[in-house]
Amino acid sequence: MTGTNHLTGAEAMVRMLQAHDVKHMFGLCGDTTLPFYDALARMDHGIQHILTRDERHAAYMADGYARVTGKPGVCEGPSGGGATYILPGVVEANESSVPILAITSDVATTSRGKYPLTELDQQTLFKPLAKWNASLDDAARLPAMVRAAFRAMTTGTPGAAHLALPFDTQKAPVDEAEIWADARHRSFPAERAAADPDAVEAAADVLAQARSAVVVCGGGPVLSGAVDELRRVADLLEMPIATTVSGQGAVAETDPLSLGVVGSNGGVPATREVVDQADVVLFIGCRAGSVTTERWQSPGRDAKIIHIDSDPMVIGANYQTEVAICADARLALNALADALQARKDLPSQNGKARAKSAWDAKLAAFAPLAASTQTPIRPEAVMAALIDILDDDAIIVADPGTPCPYFSAHYRWKTAGRHFITNRAHGALGYSLGAAMGAHVGRPSVKTLAVMGDGSFGFTCGEFETMVRHKMPITSIVFSNSVFGWIKAGQNAGFGQRYYNVDFTRTDHAAVAAAFGVRSWTVKDPQDLRKVLKQAIEHDGPTLVDIHSQPLHEAAAPVSEWVA
Repeated sequence: MTGTNHLTGAEAMVRMLQAHDVKHMFGLCGDTTLPFYDALARMDHGIQHILTRDERHAAYMADGYARVTGKPGVCEGPSGGGATYILPGVVEANESSVPILAITSDVATTSRGKYPLTELDQQTLFKPLAKWNASLDDAARLPAMVRAAFRAMTTGTPGAAHLALPFDTQKAPVDEAEIWADARHRSFPAERAAADPDAVEAAADVLAQARSAVVVCGGGPVLSGAVDELRRVADLLEMPIATTVSGQGAVAETDPLSLGVVGSNGGVPATREVVDQADVVLFIGCRAGSVTTERWQSPGRDAKIIHIDSDPMVIGANYQTEVAICADARLALNALADALQARKDLPSQNGKARAKSAWDAKLAAFAPLAASTQTPIRPEAVMAALIDILDDDAIIVADPGTPCPYFSAHYRWKTAGRHFITNRAHGALGYSLGAAMGAHVGRPSVKTLAVMGDGSFGFTCGEFETMVRHKMPITSIVFSNSVFGWIKAGQNAGFGQRYYNVDFTRTDHAAVAAAFGVRSWTVKDPQDLRKVLKQAIEHDGPTLVDIHSQPLHEAAAPVSEWVA
């Protein structure tokens, strides 16, 4: 400490994070961050800082951490290239309504315009891409600005915040009396907005007249913790519950009312039919975007739409809305359940039979593929093996490409809550390893898997060193087929099979991971699949299984449209 009633800006930042109950932080060192790191080294704060190998993965770790803990994830990095590297993770989290705080140190305010190394207009860079964004140019205002960042991240629709921390601010004095936090903003969602009672009654009126209603849940109910309230509404009407990929976890998929995933990524014709035949569609915490709605074709335009969302700009953006409820999902669903319960003779939507019919059709198509001994190994066989081996509370983090549609469609989640994480906002490759590491730090008592294609492996493999250094018992699975498979499938489906610049040389991923100290296996024979996966999952340290698998353009992937 400084020996006065003043802290330095760097010390004040540490104290403000501590006041907001931050226990973990992910980041990478740099010249402009030296005072902040020195404060972390000297002070007693209870924050574990996890050094990553690049800033993008620090942000992905903060994202995965936030999703499983319900607390904002915190990441940090230096100026210049560090700020540009951390940006992809900030964008993904913000668009996924996940609160992460990115702190990027910066050159001194007195150096601006003099061409100092790593100078960058960080505030302008982050302005369109974060929910809240500021440069801490005035050290006296630092505590208030940190409080504002946590308030912005956790209230309304959650999102990402960015704070630039100039070098001179880190050394300038801050009044210790300004160090305090609002306890409400240590977790999310905070200060929930309740539903308009008139809108709730109007929604109940529409549902009371429905005959084939269906719920479509986006990520909102999981982020809001609305699992019980959702189930209460569905039970009152015996209404089937479909989810988007981000919405998985809103209901256990073995629940009799669960329909599973709908949309072009993970949906199948049988589930699509239920949505197409609905007379009322209740969207909850869902943007009704292109993937969820098969490019705004499912549901069709004849269905009546009820839309619940915390963001008023989402409601009515893509479908004419009969009833709009701008509110927190948990509060809105609780109010809707009360309104429905007060009514007599509610019509049954026959949801159990409709959901069972869809699952029967999906499972009948899946079973022979899952039992196949074909080589290269079918992704369905991997799904079937993992369903048998993993505990119900395991967390799976899936990259885009091969993993996302297969897990969304075929891995049947037996418990509600956050067990599946994938980056659906922008779908950047290389997300799963970092997010899995953050999820493990946030929920260390359960098994965590990172599942990726070999394209993604090339984006992310440096973080295996971080995983080994921290002895994280994460199992990584690589679908190895030496191709950027989603794009090749698009060229196959929509561009006359003119395959251009999508194939690359196969890497021995097991050897690469082993060089970092990860215990690794390669599987080419489907007869070895279950045995090896079981060994890897039961091992008490980092493991990787490299599976030589069928490429997407040759597969029966649950994707209705390849070309975005």
